[in-house]
Amino acid sequence: MALADPQSVTISTVAKTLPRVSSGNNQGVFAKDDLEVQMAVAHQYGKRLRRTVAFTHRKTAPDPLFPANNAPYSMTFRLVFDVPPTGYTVAEQKAVVDGCLASLQASSGLNITKILGGES
Repeated sequence: MALADPQSVTISTVAKTLPRVSSGNNQGVFAKDDLEVQMAVAHQYGKRLRRTVAFTHRKTAPDPLFPANNAPYSMTFRLVFDVPPTGYTVAEQKAVVDGCLASLQASSGLNITKILGGES
């Protein structure tokens, strides 16, 4: 079963449409036509199941050493789900993920802001 095509993500109130650009065994990639935003999904099967979702964002901005020149920059946000092959139902896994994401997003994303600021 594959994720719907296209996927979408909203960044700074701007919705981005990401059509599927690649698919293979246990993986799929969705990307904006200018590659500003990309979403990659991959699954690994072994002693544990590892499911990864990665969002990569690219931009061009002034180079801090040479402000008259622009430089390319990118960042990646990655979620990794690492579970045993048995012992957790999909519903139980989702409950754990939902709780963790809610904790990060509480108080207008205060914990995310603190983590991105270097707090641990």
